[in-house]
Amino acid sequence: MANTYTQIHIHFVFAVKFRQAIINKNWKPDLYKYIAGIIKNNNHKLLAINRVSDHIHILIGIRPVQSISDLMKIIKQDSSKWINSNKFSQFHFEWQEGYGAFSYSKSQLSTVVNYIENQELHHQKKTFREEYIDFLEKFEVDYDEKFIFKELI
Repeated sequence: MANTYTQIHIHFVFAVKFRQAIINKNWKPDLYKYIAGIIKNNNHKLLAINRVSDHIHILIGIRPVQSISDLMKIIKQDSSKWINSNKFSQFHFEWQEGYGAFSYSKSQLSTVVNYIENQELHHQKKTFREEYIDFLEKFEVDYDEKFIFKELI
């Protein structure tokens, strides 16, 4: 659209259904490429991606051509199908319902990228649940404990 200029950076966090620790490091580079392709094909820009075995973080420069919920639906739906069709998991793979989406200014991007790139180290000190609740509280998002991502099984 002519004369429309935006700078929107969204940090997404979402988990494997029931927080099963099944995102294997052997296929993570392929998963990252696949998700990067989904993001690019939807006219957005991937800035950072990383995972631990039960959840994933993605930082995207998002264009206002698509809703956040529509983009997340496509990313989660298509990547689940891709994981299952490639038989990367011995179980049926699904992402857990819901996600977190947190916005950042351009001046904060290097800090967020560093945070995402160091997930393995970060989770030696803090559980996913603690991390997620910290995000919700930092961004002053009202939440109900019963709807926080289910615990790891």
